[in-house]
This record gives sequence, C-alpha cells and structure tokens, in this order.
Amino acid sequence: MTTTHLAPPSVESPPPAGRGPGPALAAALLGFALITLDTSVVNVALPAIGGELRAGLTGLQWVVDAYTLVFAALLLSSGALADRAGASRAYGAGVVVFTLASAACGLAPGLPALLAARTVQGAAAAVMLPASLALVREAYADPLRRARAVSLWAAGGTVAVALGPVAGGALTTAWSWRGIFFINLPLGLLALALLTRVRRSARRPAPLDLPGQVTAVLALGALTFAAIEGGRAAWWALGLAVVSFAAFLLIEARRRHPMVPLGLFRDRTVWVAVSAGAANTVAFYGMVFVFSLFFQQVLGLSALGAGLMFLPMTGLLAGVNVLSAKVAARHGARLPIVVGQVVAVAGLLALLSVDAHTPRAVQALLLVPLALGCGFALPPLIAAMLEAVPPERAGTAAGLLNAVRQTAGALAIAVFGSFAATGVAAALRPSLVISAVLLSVTALASLGLPRGNGHGRRA
Repeated sequence: MTTTHLAPPSVESPPPAGRGPGPALAAALLGFALITLDTSVVNVALPAIGGELRAGLTGLQWVVDAYTLVFAALLLSSGALADRAGASRAYGAGVVVFTLASAACGLAPGLPALLAARTVQGAAAAVMLPASLALVREAYADPLRRARAVSLWAAGGTVAVALGPVAGGALTTAWSWRGIFFINLPLGLLALALLTRVRRSARRPAPLDLPGQVTAVLALGALTFAAIEGGRAAWWALGLAVVSFAAFLLIEARRRHPMVPLGLFRDRTVWVAVSAGAANTVAFYGMVFVFSLFFQQVLGLSALGAGLMFLPMTGLLAGVNVLSAKVAARHGARLPIVVGQVVAVAGLLALLSVDAHTPRAVQALLLVPLALGCGFALPPLIAAMLEAVPPERAGTAAGLLNAVRQTAGALAIAVFGSFAATGVAAALRPSLVISAVLLSVTALASLGLPRGNGHGRRA
C-alpha cells in the first residue's frame, strides 16, 4: 500500500465526463490478481520446468524466489515511488513491464533467462501492488464505497491464490509450463485497456530511502542465497546478509524519512502482527511448495492432478476471510487471530501422518485445516496492525507487513527446498514441524493482543 501525502490536486488530464470509478477498480483488481497469481501458479509447474530446462531442485527454488524476493524487497519503497510518479503512471508502467517480462518467461530458452525474467516480473509486481490500491482509493471519495471497493480488490487476490494451483496444473498439463506465463499477456493488455479509462493521478512528494533499499535487497538476497545454495559460499553469503542487515538498521535509525520507521516495533501489536503474518506465510506457501513436489514426484500425479489436490484447501479461502472479518467485528481481532493459528497448527500436526500410502482424498482433506486457520487469522491480523499505527503511517505499516510476509515465503521455499534435496518425502516432516513451531509461538504471542474490540495504542 502507498502512503497518502497531501499535495495540491493535479490539473493534468481531468476525468472524462461520464466515466465512473468502475474502470479504476477493475484495472486495479485485475493487476492485483495477476501479481498474486504469480506467487502460487508456478509451484505445480516446477517439475515440468525442471524437466524441460534440465534444472535441479536448487534452480527450481530460484524460479519461485527470484520473483518473490525482489517483490518483497522493493515493496518497502514502491509506495513512495508510486506517489512520486502518480499512481496511474506507476501502475501503467508496472503492468507494461510485468506483461513483457511474462512473455520473456514463456519464451525463455534456458534457466538463466527464466530467472532474469522472473526477477523483472517481481520488480514490476512491487510497483503494481501499492499503485493498484492507490487507484482504488483515488476513485472512490465516499469512505463507505471505498471500503467496499477495497474489499473487492482484496478478494481478487484471494481468488487468484485459490485458482493458482489449479490454473497452473491445467495449463501445464493441457499446453506447457510456458502457458502459465503466456496467460498473463491478454490479462495485462486488458488491464492497460481499462487504465485508459482512468484519470491521471496527481504526483505527490514522497522521500525515497535509496541506501535503506539497497541494503535491504542485499540482506534478503544474501540470506536466501545462503539457504538455497549451501556449501562454503553459503557462509560468505550469510556474513554479507548480517553486515547488510546491520547497515540497514543503522541507516533506518538515522534517516529523517526512513523506509521502515523502527519505532513502529515498540508497539506490541505491530511486532506480533508482523511475526504472525510471517509464520502464516511460511506455513501456507511453504506447504503448497512442498506438497506440489510431493504430489507429482512421489505420488506420480500430473500437474493438473496436483493442482486439483489443492482445490479443497484453496477453495474455502474467500469464505473464511469474510467470516473472520465478521467475527473480528463482533469480538475483536484477538479471537480470530489466535483461533486461526491454533487451527492451522492442528492441521500441520495432522499432516505429519501423510505418506505415499495415504489415500489421496484424505491428503487433500487434511490440507483444509491449514487453509482454514491461515485464512481465518490473516485479515484481522492485518486490520489490527493498521489500527495500531497512526493514519499517516498506515501505508508504511502495510508495506512492511507485506514485505515481511513475502520474504518469509521466499525463505520457507529456500529452507524446505534444501530438505527436499535429500528426497521430497523426507522433506515433509521437518517442514511441517518448523511451520507448526513457528505458528505455535506466534499464537502464544497473539494472546497478548488487546481484548475485545479495543485497538492497540498508536505508535
């Protein structure tokens, strides 16, 4: 999300007569769905990518993490970039680059070209995310209508997460793994066509923290490299990650306009929300990654078959998100946050019983509690964090939470993938145990959140 800055309204390109906010919402929703889809659609296509491009498990981990890492790191400052350029311009540029990078992914002759294109995709996605939400905020002046529009925007991402494994499996089986990238081309063109019906956004002054951004990218990239590559190089990478992270903290503590105001973490709600959001992402996306490999390499399912195994799990996400919002409105955020994490932990522990001989229907159903728990906890968790910070820092807090969650997902794939190097079946149990332990710790920490409908104190 992007931070709101006060500035005189732009006089360029006034809104054409008779055009309502619908095109802005449709363009923003489509773009958000696209970038969310690309975080989940690739998983079930990984064995096919590895087979055609002769990529080992390490290369396949980078296919996922090249996108996720750049996306996560650049989210920290992309909101300010969208404000400086204007949301509509930033969004348009992001969609163009994302669409071209998707074409490059689909045409990639080898793994290095695919990884380069995935990196560009992630950078474009980081620009698109806050700009898409800013388009919605600008299009709706009435707070009530804006809230409904934001809910629809968020639902687009939830539906994309749900459809990702199935869509990826169907395209890979019926066509090729390249189809999961080529499908972005008509969708990107449609988003650009809708954008032509949206008024130009005003440019707003927003400070950029380039030293903080560079050290954040170095720290996250080096840490992921250490987790994926291993060996002697991993120790050098780990050292670089530690030095870069220390430099990042020093820079953020001394800058007048830091990318991540460290004072936010003095509020218990903020650090609990960030930690719980990270644990949620490790469990959900880490398990989608590991079970995608398990279903195809151990059970011998096709990509479509693997995608369908996730359908009971992902198909419930949108409904659970809506239910958790209603429960939080009535009982406060703490109850659904704690209950959701406990349910997810129970689901992870139940999955410890899964092996190659477990009936497939049982495996698919055992994934459901994990999705129910994560889907139930996440929306009130995000809302609680945004309520705990001053309004002028809501965009910064949202960007921080999203960046940490994406980073956690990338590290989960790096670590769980290293387990899978010795055998996919053997990787299940340590991955499940790590996820369960992390969620158990954050569930206990969440018990300290404010009771009832009260909000955390403002940072």
